[in-house]
Amino acid sequence: MYREEGRGRYGGAPREMHKATCADCGKECEVPFVPNGTKPVYCRDCYQQHRPKRF
Repeated sequence: MYREEGRGRYGGAPREMHKATCADCGKECEVPFVPNGTKPVYCRDCYQQHRPKRF
């Protein structure tokens, strides 16, 4: 389940990370997608509070 350093999720190349600012706390973070400004971006800590509930 854990990734080795320098490898992607399924053994491919690592994903390109992009800088973003958390919509809640304002902390700078990195995300594996290009933020386009239409949806809020959260840091790892704040995302835990906003992620959808699982069944």
